[in-house]
Amino acid sequence: MGDNDRLAGLDDPQLKLLVPLLEVVWSDGDLSAAERRSMVETVAAQGWLRPAARALVLRWLEAPPDARERAALRARVEAATVTLSVASRQSIARAAESLANTPAEAEAVRGLYEALGLAAGPLGGARADDAATAARRDEAAVSALRAAFDGDHAATRARVRAFLSDPTRRAYGLDKTVYREKVLGWVRAFADAGFAEMAFPGVCEAGDLEAFTVAFETLAHGDLSLLVKVGVQFGLFGGSLLLLGTARHHALLKGVARAETLGCFAMSEVGHGSNVASLETLATWSSDEGQFVLHTPNEAARKDWIGNAAAHARYATVFAQLRVGDASHGVHAFLVQIRDVEGNPMPGVSVGDCGHKLGLNGVDNGRLWFDAVRVPREGLLDRFAAVSAEGVYESPIANPSRRFFTMLGTLVGGRVCVGNAGVSAARAALAIAVRYATARRQFGAEGAAERLLLEYPTHRRRLLVPLAGTVVLHFAFEALRARYGAVMRASLAGETPDTRELEAEVAALKVLGSRHGVETVQACREACGGQGFLSSNRLADLRCDIEVFTTFEGDNVVLLQLVAKALLSSYKSSFEGRSWVQIALTLGGEALDRGLDTSLVATSREAPEHLRDLAWHERMLRHRASQLVRTAAARLRKRIGAKMPLDAAFLEVQEHLVAASEAYAERLAWSFFLERLDAIADAPTAARVKRLGQLYALALIERRSAWYLEAGYLSPSKARAVRKEVERLIAEVADEARLVVDAFGIPDACLAAPIAFFDPAHPMLSNNDMTAA
Repeated sequence: MGDNDRLAGLDDPQLKLLVPLLEVVWSDGDLSAAERRSMVETVAAQGWLRPAARALVLRWLEAPPDARERAALRARVEAATVTLSVASRQSIARAAESLANTPAEAEAVRGLYEALGLAAGPLGGARADDAATAARRDEAAVSALRAAFDGDHAATRARVRAFLSDPTRRAYGLDKTVYREKVLGWVRAFADAGFAEMAFPGVCEAGDLEAFTVAFETLAHGDLSLLVKVGVQFGLFGGSLLLLGTARHHALLKGVARAETLGCFAMSEVGHGSNVASLETLATWSSDEGQFVLHTPNEAARKDWIGNAAAHARYATVFAQLRVGDASHGVHAFLVQIRDVEGNPMPGVSVGDCGHKLGLNGVDNGRLWFDAVRVPREGLLDRFAAVSAEGVYESPIANPSRRFFTMLGTLVGGRVCVGNAGVSAARAALAIAVRYATARRQFGAEGAAERLLLEYPTHRRRLLVPLAGTVVLHFAFEALRARYGAVMRASLAGETPDTRELEAEVAALKVLGSRHGVETVQACREACGGQGFLSSNRLADLRCDIEVFTTFEGDNVVLLQLVAKALLSSYKSSFEGRSWVQIALTLGGEALDRGLDTSLVATSREAPEHLRDLAWHERMLRHRASQLVRTAAARLRKRIGAKMPLDAAFLEVQEHLVAASEAYAERLAWSFFLERLDAIADAPTAARVKRLGQLYALALIERRSAWYLEAGYLSPSKARAVRKEVERLIAEVADEARLVVDAFGIPDACLAAPIAFFDPAHPMLSNNDMTAA
């Protein structure tokens, strides 16, 4: 009987019970003569084994398995035991018993394992001490990775994880009204835990805007309706009072932080959407009454999609065009009471309900109309402008345009949080899908065990490239948060920092983060097949809830145009006040830099160490971003020079400008990631994160390869080499994918997807109907 016969014989039904035995006895590489003789005698005495099965076992005991045979044994063990309960997999004997076809067979196989002294041995291809060592090694790796992911705010993240570990903070399939009340209860619990106070530095002792954004990011691993309602109550409503108001408004913030004073943020209008400057709601100063008259002049001016408005908010921050006498002073914010203490609309206020939505049905989005509603003079949020009792308009910022953008610039925190939350949602989806892919089997070679999903290259690519992007964007948002925190601290200290660069960075990364979240959740849903379509496995609800992240806090395509204007302004200003010689030298230097990467030598370099070079990735992303801005500016200059109206010229190159903004966002995320990578002190962790970064950057270059080929930055041969290197990186990352998603630190009760715990005995699978929670 040859080696091929040893492998073929593994399909014998009785031998299935002994495959765990064969893998364990050979796990140390060899047996002593005494060990082999004892085992042969014991097996030969097993009368319940059919002669053919007994002969095959004895054949397997004659010589150690080679690498191919060892892999076959391991695959048979995994295939036979993957559906067993955790308890049944605790020891080799219990696993074998569970695989028996009859009680008599189970008793016989237990006797055999006991006779061999293996009844308590571990299941798998290692001795107990080896398994324990491997477990400790993985646990240490996860812990080190989590420390890197958690950064300077580990304590805040730990508190939010503990909050999310309550299994009652997960629900699906609820009636809209019931769901809204449940979410409101969760918001109050969030406030009771002290998290909301972080949002109000200078007012609450625990105030720390950076820490609040960290808490918000971590909260996004849980129910997204809770997340959005927290954002509306504490980030938008409370944030507008903090950043646009003065002491009289700040006095309300402790009640806001306790979720006692509930409010909403009424900016968007149905007829204008993201075009804030063109809002039509009017706030007219009445000298006779000494107050403002707030009015909705037409249906296009109704406030729409206002979170908290349909059911719970008592107050609203309302954005309206301020008119004092004959002068219009542009958009200003007003604190307006919209309900009385019993929840009834105030006189002149009409409230509507947006109704059932694609997702986020735990948030009470509503509509507001104002019919000559009186607002006290103190209701104007007057940090940047005020109206005196005599009806005189006053502002420390004389330029109306600068005043408007200064006001909006203080509110960029919402975009930071939404983009970051998109990355968190991607983490939750990947944790479910990757864990499922490391347990679920499907198809395989004829006669062999079915393969794990994560062994298939196509499955690896659909999950692991997004996993790499998730890690890169996580660190990018860490860097962005630090920049945002520095600007906000200066602003709260009474300074008026220039926020234009920060606004462009925030808009760019909000687009990347929200888009990445939507695309990753969809990929994970598909990767889990029908299981991903079940509400109990969370991906379906997650997909519906995150969809709107690309729309609120600024539609992504509109934000990219905002970024494009900032890029063009920066490009233009870089040449102002410089001589033609200096400009020529600058452009010549850029051309030389490009030439270095488009030379025959550069485009033909295909060695792995070159393709994995972080500096090369940075140059490729930077060149694409700068080239797209340069060519867009040239196209605009040509049209404007031909007397084309500016608006028409922008429309003609709009798609080019959006592409330039996307390239800028990709380059920005990569630069921020590199900043954070350098700060990781633990060498093995830094190596893991670096490899994920290499995969992200190289896969991005692969995705943009058509542009690079056209521009001469890649040769066809090098483009193929990039693709092959991406495949190699994916295979390397696959070995540690489970470690990475475990390092995200998402509590089991929060993950709440039975397929993430691929075990029929897991309590998650014994309580699929979680609506009662």
